Amino acid sequence: MSARRTTFSEVMEGELRLSGEDRARPMRLELAADLPGVLRPWGDAEGALAGRVAVPDWADDPEASGRLRVAPLAARRIRYTLDFTAGDGRRLHLDGWKSVSAGRPVRSMTSLPATVTDEDGKVVGEARLRFRLRRDLAAFLASFRVPARRDDPMRSRWRGRPGRLEVWYTTLTDPATGTGVWLHHELVAPDGGGARAHGWAAVFPPGERPVLARFGPEEWTRPEDALFAAGPVVQTDDRLTGTAGPITWDLRESGGGRPIHTFPRWAWERELLPAAQIVPKPAAVYGGAVRFGDRVLELEGAPGASARIYGHGNARRWAWLHADLGGGDVCEIVAAVSTRPGLDRLPPLPFVRLRVDGRDLPSGDPLLAALRLRADIGLPAWTVRGRIGDRLLRVEVAQRPEETVAVDYADPDGAPAVCHNTERADVRITLARRSGRSWATEREWRLDGTGHAEVGLR
Repeated sequence: MSARRTTFSEVMEGELRLSGEDRARPMRLELAADLPGVLRPWGDAEGALAGRVAVPDWADDPEASGRLRVAPLAARRIRYTLDFTAGDGRRLHLDGWKSVSAGRPVRSMTSLPATVTDEDGKVVGEARLRFRLRRDLAAFLASFRVPARRDDPMRSRWRGRPGRLEVWYTTLTDPATGTGVWLHHELVAPDGGGARAHGWAAVFPPGERPVLARFGPEEWTRPEDALFAAGPVVQTDDRLTGTAGPITWDLRESGGGRPIHTFPRWAWERELLPAAQIVPKPAAVYGGAVRFGDRVLELEGAPGASARIYGHGNARRWAWLHADLGGGDVCEIVAAVSTRPGLDRLPPLPFVRLRVDGRDLPSGDPLLAALRLRADIGLPAWTVRGRIGDRLLRVEVAQRPEETVAVDYADPDGAPAVCHNTERADVRITLARRSGRSWATEREWRLDGTGHAEVGLR
C-alpha cells in the first residue's frame, strides 16, 4: 500500500424504484473508500470502493466492490460505481454521481441519483440516495485516515512543491507601554521560478501611526539550525533577530503552552484544506529590544504568540484575532472565504478556539463548530457570533484606522491581496449560558488596545 492514502467510510440511504414495480423499496449503501494520495477538494482522485448494498427482500450483498472518483471542483462530480449480487443471484451494476453545484454545494454533495443495470446493460431500477448530515457527518469525518505529518509545527513543511505559501508570524504587546510588535516571516514558492524568503516588521506605538518595514526577498535555502532565515532575519526555537529598514529586533522567546489547533488537527497534519493555521506557542513570553527609528523598546515579560500558516495562498478575504485574556486564557479566530471556485461563494467560515482555565472551547472538531458560527468581516470593526457547544459566543473587534497598517501580499500564483493589521485592537468577548428562557453572561473579557487583529481583502 502507498505510504500516503486517504480512506474513509460513508453511509447513504434512500429508495430504489425497480422496473415494473409501483412502490419504491428502501435502499442503504455502507461504503468504504480507499484513494491514493491526500484527498483535496480541488483535486481529482480515483480509488477503490467496497461495502454493502442492502435492499430488503431483494438484495443484501456485503461484498459489493467498485470505484469512486472524487473531483468536486475539477469536474464538479463525485462518481460511484458498484458491482453487487441480487438475492436471486444476478450480477448487477450501480452507477451514480453527485453533480456538485456552486449554488447549492451542500445539497448537491449529499444527493446521489443512481441507475442499476444488469449484465446486459438493461435498466433494472433507479435509486435516489442521500447522505444525512445531522446523523452521519460526525462519523464520516471521524473515519478519515491519512498518515499524519507529526513534525514539529514550527519547522518548515515545504518539500519543494510549487504553488505553496508558508508563514511564521509572531505578535506581542509590551505590558509597560502598550506598544504592539508584529514580525512576519514568509516563504513563497511560486508556480514558476525559485522559492523566496521575505517578510516585514511593524511596531505600533499607542496613539501613533505604525512603523512598517520590509525585508528580502532572498533566495530560500533551508536553514540547518533555524526555523527561518532571510539575510539578517533569523528565527530559531527561542530567538528572533533581524533588521528591516529602520526596525531592528533581538528577542528571546520562552514558554508558549499547548499548541492551539485553530483549524482541525487533521487539516494541519494532512493538508486536506487549501490552507490551515496553527498556534504552536499561544501564550509565549518575550524579552529583549526592538529599535525603530531613534527609539528603543525594552521588553520584559511581554505576552504574545508565534503562529504558522501553510497552504496554497491567502484566502479571498479573511479576519484574524489573537487575544491574550490573561492567566493563560487565549482566544484565537480565523474567519475566511476560500479562493477556490464554488467555495468562494460561501460566507466566511469562522474557526474559533477559546482556551479558558486550560480547557479548549469548542471541545470537538473546529470545522463542525464553525458551521454554527457567523462572521461579519469589515473595517474598522468585525464580529463573530453563534453557538459553541452549549454556550453562546460573541466577539467584537475594533481596529482603529490610525493604528492599522495596510500591507500588500502576493500569492504563489501572483494574485494580489491586502491585509489591514493592528496589534492594538479593542476586543470584547462574551460567553453566555442558557438560564431559563434567556442567556446569562458566564464570562466577559475586554481588551483595550492589546488585541492582535487583521482583515484581509482582495
